[in-house]
Amino acid sequence: MTTPGPTTTVPVQIEAGPAPGPVLPGDLGTPAHPFGAVVFAHGSGSSRNSPRNRQVAGALRSAGLVTLLFDLLTPEEAADRANIFDIPLLAGRVCAALRWIDRQPGLAGLPIGLFGASTGAAAALVAAARMPDATRAVVSRGGRPDLAGAALAQVRAATLLVVGGEDHQVIDLNREALAALTCTKALQIVPGASHLFEEAGTLDQVVALAQSWFTQHLKGPSDHGRR
Repeated sequence: MTTPGPTTTVPVQIEAGPAPGPVLPGDLGTPAHPFGAVVFAHGSGSSRNSPRNRQVAGALRSAGLVTLLFDLLTPEEAADRANIFDIPLLAGRVCAALRWIDRQPGLAGLPIGLFGASTGAAAALVAAARMPDATRAVVSRGGRPDLAGAALAQVRAATLLVVGGEDHQVIDLNREALAALTCTKALQIVPGASHLFEEAGTLDQVVALAQSWFTQHLKGPSDHGRR
């Protein structure tokens, strides 16, 4: 088994729209020999500095995946609480990040996955529905995929929903979303975990599930055609 080698992490700027549109700061982590890339969509009230997402990202890089963590909103936009729950707006920012990656030397053409948490999971799924040819896999951690609404039926990327066993209301919402998805899909419930996966060892289980899902669906042939 080969190892991905050392990782380079650099700050980047994502243009979220035509100039003079907002420019969003991010952190791009690149292992030596990546087989894919994962864009992170953080949840409401969080940012690219989310410690849980950064832990997941570090593990994905060690498995050979490029990671992009970026702020979905400018500080001024984030000050308006309505923007934090504006799924179409957030999905547009995820789409901008997908286009940005495909323009980067050495990254263009890599199969891409999305990792979403909380409301970021809905944004990731809407982005996957908008850009089906650019997205191969989605993982939701403690997400609200139900907020993706009608876009769920249009998602072609293989989708894994991960929910804490103690997050009872969100489990029900994820089951509803799972039923609406027509792509390759799965729901994994982590026993003893609450919404933020703060309990000992629970985030490690999320990491293992995400690594396995992305490796399966970004390394292998696309399964977009499956229903």
